[in-house]
Amino acid sequence: MSIASKPPFRADQVGSLLRPQRLLEKRDAWRQGNISSQELKEIEDQEISKVIDFQQEIGLKAITDGEFRRDYWHLDFICAFEGIELNEETYGHAFSGGGTVSTFKVAGKIGNNNGFMREHIGFVLNKTKEVAKFCIPAPGMTFLRSGRSGIDRDIYPDLDEFWEDVIRAYSNEVQELYKLGCRYLQFDDVSFAYLCDTNFREGILERGDNPDELIKIFGNAISRCVAEKPSDMVITTHMCRGNFQSTWMTSGGYEPVAEIMFDNLDTDGFFMEYDSDRAGGFEPLRFANKNQTIILGLVSSKIPTIETKDEIKRRIEEAEKYIPIENLCLSPQCGFSSTHHGNNLSIDDQRKKLELVVEVADEVWGGS
Repeated sequence: MSIASKPPFRADQVGSLLRPQRLLEKRDAWRQGNISSQELKEIEDQEISKVIDFQQEIGLKAITDGEFRRDYWHLDFICAFEGIELNEETYGHAFSGGGTVSTFKVAGKIGNNNGFMREHIGFVLNKTKEVAKFCIPAPGMTFLRSGRSGIDRDIYPDLDEFWEDVIRAYSNEVQELYKLGCRYLQFDDVSFAYLCDTNFREGILERGDNPDELIKIFGNAISRCVAEKPSDMVITTHMCRGNFQSTWMTSGGYEPVAEIMFDNLDTDGFFMEYDSDRAGGFEPLRFANKNQTIILGLVSSKIPTIETKDEIKRRIEEAEKYIPIENLCLSPQCGFSSTHHGNNLSIDDQRKKLELVVEVADEVWGGS
């Protein structure tokens, strides 16, 4: 079985990693005004250098900064677009543990991202000889949570104009990231997995949107954002059902979205959550075409229990019934710390789970 010489790798990862206690304490000190931004950056640089070394030590080929400089996987990036502002009102749909997070609103014409996060990937590019991976929220995230109500009608009376501006701004950012040296870019998009959930779909209908049409719109938005990317830039999409302090938001197998998603989303790989019964079976993978790679998220980033090799291999064999093993890779189901809070497991648990991914990939495919 051939190894993957370019992303997505047989042993891959989603992106975020648990923040070390030292970094958490220093970020709190910075928020309280007790240390300067420069002092915080020096600590971030040190801790990111360590976590890059860790990833390389265990054999990962896709290297991230753990998202150590972010508060949230999505808000930091999206609110850096001209015209988008943080909205202190929380998103109405709660996580399984009852928690909610802030959302944002479109208060002006959407323009280019201010680019402050380009420095994040630039640091990794300078620190690793492996492939630096960068993750950004997908364009559909600008609409999913609040829909039309989150977009000022005086600014965008026509949603087609809204989408044109979103795609233009995202396309520009993709090109800017490429210029920096980014060759592995991931769009994090919970929309596809959320729209597998019956209750969530009902909520979408109640607010006046068609769930199936949204799948097409979100998929086409990503495809258009990367339509002019250079051929040596790999684009993947990651989907999950919510990941906040080990809690989740939605449930349901991929059957309601798979055919439309695979037909409308032109990316090199799909990171798909498959760590629990909430994700359903592998049958929807039959809709993927021969050029699409599926990265099976079989290792949970939510719980400390370490999966067994036999368990993971058995599930890979189950997936093979619907898609050739040459089109499969392995990763954790999500990041370990989609927000600065982190999930409820230890850094040692995280290490064991990532080592498991690398070891199983080596045994199944002959290398990571």
